[in-house]
Amino acid sequence: MTAAIIDGKAFAAGLRARIATEVEALARRGIKPGLAVVLVGEDPASQVYVRSKGRMTVEVGMASFEHRLPDTTPEDELLALIARLNADPAVNGILVQLPLPRHMDEAAVINAIAPEKDVDGFHILNVGLLATGQKAMVPCTPLGCLMLLRDRLGDLAGKRAVVIGRSNIVGKPMAQLLLRDSATVTVAHSRTADLPALCREADILVAAVGRAEFVKGDWIKPGATVIDVGINRTEAGLVGDVDFASALPVAGAITPVPGGVGPMTIACLLANTLTATARANGLTDPEGLTP
Repeated sequence: MTAAIIDGKAFAAGLRARIATEVEALARRGIKPGLAVVLVGEDPASQVYVRSKGRMTVEVGMASFEHRLPDTTPEDELLALIARLNADPAVNGILVQLPLPRHMDEAAVINAIAPEKDVDGFHILNVGLLATGQKAMVPCTPLGCLMLLRDRLGDLAGKRAVVIGRSNIVGKPMAQLLLRDSATVTVAHSRTADLPALCREADILVAAVGRAEFVKGDWIKPGATVIDVGINRTEAGLVGDVDFASALPVAGAITPVPGGVGPMTIACLLANTLTATARANGLTDPEGLTP
């Protein structure tokens, strides 16, 4: 047996096409979604990511607003920009690219964004809403993982899920989303006792630990669905948190790196912007784009 490859790139392309159709429908009502991305500093990876976001925003018919600030920008200037974007009716989604320069308080900056425009889903109010099962803006990467899992498995109710990683960006919200879908969820991490044995119990294994090829094939339950969130640069190129070669003969389905979860993140950012636009205009949430 060889695992089926979960093609996140193809799924994300289909998702963006659906979003473009929804944006066209909004245009007929005189509504144009707008996404503002703020980049502070010259981080090369962030610059590539912001360019990609801008291009795809325009491709689906949304307005793209980019704000690039030098890394010497005082925090109060960034907060003033966020306040202007919060008040701008043309802007439905605001994303401040992380990481920020060291002199800035990341939590203060994130929590300055209006929660209804927080398309990254990192504002403390959205974190609390998600944790208590209410309507929230959901972090993009876990939302993308959930879409891939639902597409592959259908109903997740009763499945045993193990999430390796406890970050606020992926691990914790991923666990909340799986719980919402009635999976039985364990959050593990690099210090979990006998982690391989725990992983072997999982029907769904989500690896988001940030260590290259950390999860070995013999950690995986035969036939399990494996979602690899990791993107690690090595001498051999980009690899995930799962040792793909050893996992392939064991898993039932697996996301590759690259081409798995990565493309879903920007697609879900656009989905969140569309959802935020619908909510701002008193419309129902677009179908299939929210948990």
